[in-house]
Amino acid sequence: MKFLLILLVALVGIFLWRSNRQAEVTRRRQQSGAAATPLAMVCCTLCSVHVPLVDAVQGSKGLYCSADHLRCAEP
Repeated sequence: MKFLLILLVALVGIFLWRSNRQAEVTRRRQQSGAAATPLAMVCCTLCSVHVPLVDAVQGSKGLYCSADHLRCAEP
C-alpha cells in the first residue's frame, strides 16, 4: 500500500513538472515572436539594393544605401 502511495505522489509530481515546463516553453515562443517585428525597407536610388529605413542615407534626390552612393549620385 505504501508503494502505491509513493508511486502516485511521484506520478503527480512528474505531471505537474511537465505541465509547468510546457507552459514555460509556450510563453517563451510567444515572447520571441512578438519581439521580431519587421523593419521598413527602402530601395537605394542608385543601385536598387533594399536597406532598412533606419540605415538609409537621405539625399535631395532620394534614399541611398551608403554615403558613397549619395556622393556618386549627388555631386
